[in-house]
Amino acid sequence: MGDYDDDTAFLGQSGPYFWTTFFLLNVVFVSTGFNGLYIVFVGAAPKHHCLIPDVNLTEEWRDAIIPFTIVDGEEVQSQCSRYKIDVVRNLSAQGYIPGREVNLTTLEQEGCLDGWNYSKEIYQSTIVTEWDLVCDNQWKVPFASSSLFVGYLIGSLVSGQLSDRFGRKKVVFMSLGVQCLSVLLQSFSHSWRMFCIMYLWVGASQISLYISAFVLGTEVLSKTMRVLFTTLGAFLFYCIGYMTLPWIAYGIREWRTLVAVLSTTSLINFPLWWFIPESPRWLMTQGRVKEAEAIVREAASKNKVQAPPVIFKESEELPLSKTYTMLDVLKSKNLRCITLMCLLLWMAINIGYFGLSLNTSNLSGNPFVNCFLSATTEVPAYIVSTWLLKTCPRRVLLSLFLIIGGGVLLLIQFIPDTLHNVALALEMTGKFGFTMAFSIVYIYTAEIYPTVLRNIGMGMCSSAARVGSITAPYVIFLGTYNKVLPYILMGSLTIASSVVNLFLPETLHKDLPETVEQMQKCRGLCSGPKEEEMHNKCSNS
Repeated sequence: MGDYDDDTAFLGQSGPYFWTTFFLLNVVFVSTGFNGLYIVFVGAAPKHHCLIPDVNLTEEWRDAIIPFTIVDGEEVQSQCSRYKIDVVRNLSAQGYIPGREVNLTTLEQEGCLDGWNYSKEIYQSTIVTEWDLVCDNQWKVPFASSSLFVGYLIGSLVSGQLSDRFGRKKVVFMSLGVQCLSVLLQSFSHSWRMFCIMYLWVGASQISLYISAFVLGTEVLSKTMRVLFTTLGAFLFYCIGYMTLPWIAYGIREWRTLVAVLSTTSLINFPLWWFIPESPRWLMTQGRVKEAEAIVREAASKNKVQAPPVIFKESEELPLSKTYTMLDVLKSKNLRCITLMCLLLWMAINIGYFGLSLNTSNLSGNPFVNCFLSATTEVPAYIVSTWLLKTCPRRVLLSLFLIIGGGVLLLIQFIPDTLHNVALALEMTGKFGFTMAFSIVYIYTAEIYPTVLRNIGMGMCSSAARVGSITAPYVIFLGTYNKVLPYILMGSLTIASSVVNLFLPETLHKDLPETVEQMQKCRGLCSGPKEEEMHNKCSNS
């Protein structure tokens, strides 16, 4: 089989076709910044305390019926208990004054039997206020969040095989439809269980959309545009959605209306079906050479260059009888080792990034501004990674920023509580390092796998990332037994993954492999005698 990049070199490295495709594909990523992250506002827990029923109480006893408790060294009203109504009513009827004639600490307490009273200072309603997900039920909020990650895991496993079988473009727009419908149905949830089930579908469709669009852009764009797309493009447009979300939530404080409005953000992408092309690389793997040539000739027309009479030779078709699955990445030693190392990388990056996010001090002030600032901090990392990836080796860059992120995890435990600014600076440095690692590992993985296995490989790695994000909270929970243990585990895992990364093949200035045979020509730690022989033949030729 010939080389696709060589056969289409006449298109150039830029031009109207590449820039239009670049922009349209990136527009799709904006909706992924809206959907999924809205749990920050939809699942927020406003200030609350036990609801006091309309009983005959004096004003003094109505103010004193909620006991005080110590939280983080401060005395605050209890959110989950009150003084027993019958006792307080009797004392109020007898004319006793709370705090003077009655020692409140001796009174019997009870739970919030009549429900809760929620502050509407920030939110008009959330799933917490609607279904009372507080106190004994507060575990249901993080569980709802985890259902999104489970959806990510399922979508990562399924989307790769669907995309390799039916095409990148079809899966992109199918995922858009499922995402739009599942978010809309979630706004009509009649129970917490339905909310979680629909959130699982949101996660599955969102990650499927992201991976399929990412692979489509990787295969359609030129070498130069590919780096720009997979770093600054995809991630920056995701950040645009992320940064816009808090301002939409600021204007819509009722959770059902907010979710319904966010579901419509996917609708504007459906007309793009007539403007975004299918991947010619994928069409070639299916033996659909004429369709691939038609797309390339249209690209040549838009770029105002002359296409040769024959772009792809007939001998360049891949065998139609071969259908690849996840088992194919585990058959040879070279593929198996590369895949296992990639899985470790993706899992370590997710555990470290999520671990840092859990450790970050909660910013005081407006939650909408805080969310905007959190999204904004990722922008410099994407810009810097785009600049570095143009000339710097992937292995060195990825290992460097993994060491930065892992080093912060190991160092932050030694910062005294009094040095808040130092701890915050370290946390932001670590977040910068892990954000850089995220942007690098995406393009690195896409460049390692061949076209016939690229979507499957990306899906498996994304699944490993989801396992990491689901695991991270439980790693953090180990801090209840030993404060140092979670940081040692996460930091050590990240540092170890930076070393493992050095044994992967370098992809800088290399053509994307089309077949498994081309991928196995890459020399690396896992290369056996057969792969070495193939590499030598390639080098000699």
